[in-house]
Amino acid sequence: MDVAPEAPDARLAATDPVAGDAALVADLFAESLSPERCYPLLAARDARFDGRFFVGVTSTGIFCRPVCPAPTPKPRNCTFWRSAAAAQAAGFRPCLRCRPEAAPGTPAWHGTGATVGRALRLIEDGALDGDGSVARLAARLGIGDRHLRRLFDRHLGTTPVAVARLRRVLFAKQLLDETRLPMTEVAIAAGFTSQRRFNACLREVYGQPPSALRRRRKGSAKETGPLRLSLAYRAPFAWGALLGFLGERAIPGVEAVSGARYARAMRVGEGVALVRVEDDPVHARLSVEVRGEGTAALFEVARRLRRLFDLDADAVAIDATLGRVRRLARHVRSTPGVRVPGTVDGFETAVRAVLGQQVSVKGATTIAGRIVDRYGTPLPGHVSGDGPIRALFPEPAALASAPLETVGLTGARAETIRGLARAVLERPSLLEPAVDLDAATSAWAALRGIGPWTASYVAMRALGEPDALPVGDLGLRKALAPKNAAGPASSKEVEKRLEGCRPYRAYAALRLWDGLGGD
Repeated sequence: MDVAPEAPDARLAATDPVAGDAALVADLFAESLSPERCYPLLAARDARFDGRFFVGVTSTGIFCRPVCPAPTPKPRNCTFWRSAAAAQAAGFRPCLRCRPEAAPGTPAWHGTGATVGRALRLIEDGALDGDGSVARLAARLGIGDRHLRRLFDRHLGTTPVAVARLRRVLFAKQLLDETRLPMTEVAIAAGFTSQRRFNACLREVYGQPPSALRRRRKGSAKETGPLRLSLAYRAPFAWGALLGFLGERAIPGVEAVSGARYARAMRVGEGVALVRVEDDPVHARLSVEVRGEGTAALFEVARRLRRLFDLDADAVAIDATLGRVRRLARHVRSTPGVRVPGTVDGFETAVRAVLGQQVSVKGATTIAGRIVDRYGTPLPGHVSGDGPIRALFPEPAALASAPLETVGLTGARAETIRGLARAVLERPSLLEPAVDLDAATSAWAALRGIGPWTASYVAMRALGEPDALPVGDLGLRKALAPKNAAGPASSKEVEKRLEGCRPYRAYAALRLWDGLGGD
């Protein structure tokens, strides 16, 4: 019997799984996808690479995830694509068995260049919806539209418009599979402006009308109750560590962690959504129950929850980088898949960051609850609360001139929050991805009362900057102090010791805080 020689990657993975994964990822996302590397991963249905690439099958005209349960096609019939949008643009239809719309967020969609990642964040926020244009999107990123198109072609193999369009189509397909919503409501929830456009897009992408795509389900189509969605992620995923972080900082009245469940209220458009989220590790997804104002905001709810739970992070690549730093290696081995908690409301997170200046986590949480009690928006009567959840966090207009000293803030801290609220009202772009990390932190540090620590914390959580690092944080300085040192490390020492963690220093900070039990 002929025995194929063991691949170099297999030998490497056998001695160092993290290094082996990192080597595969580095090769896989070189200038072009390598069929020699991709096909063995497809044949093995290696779940670690689900969403990292897609395979187009020329004999069927269908594209699949690498974990598709269908018989593996022959190598000569396979083409490999960086994104679902690229495969679809090449004329392939999404597979109805493995459902590419359910794949975890492709790391390539964040780009090997930060500009692509920021562009995708803005596209997810609706930058190309309605009268949005690629030229306006490029201007917000500080580059020309031709250069942006070149970057998308290089990193994703497709165009910004194709990405924006396909994300709506794939979400509509997910709703057809996972809910019993009527077709008209599916179209609205996925962001289509008309039923005709909805029907045409799904027929073009899948080769079938929406009615043919809908799975046969038990139960009545008129069955009532909360909507349920699933949000896929790529393992490993440290759900317990994420809940621990969010639970300590949960704003009373707005969010709560109970057992292994996270719940909160969020403002979406003119309505309200109440969500309950639990992990489903067997299927590598979060299970989400949604109650609220209807279906129009479902796409927005799903998008914000993906950001909150950092579901599109490439945990394998991040842990491979951090695992090479001696101070973090043990934590990486014991708790793989740590994520940086994001936000569903950038203003809420920014205010929480200001409250956390020079006070304990518990103290800041208490004051945040008082602000909600005094200035928050009570949930409407028809939205049943989840125990202690009873309100939405105040909007900027509610705090722009509020006498916050009455909730226990000093005059200086109260004025900082009022100034922050006014700044966000005047410049909503403060809560959007900036041209780069320096631009983001500089814009926030220019606000009165906002120092480097707060600016970096906001960049980490509200702006999704993976390399943001609050170098002056006392907890980080203590954690990185040399043995037998008389005091904590200096800010420069923190930066130096975590230099090897680039471009994932925010994840390094989360791991160090987890070891200390606070921020």
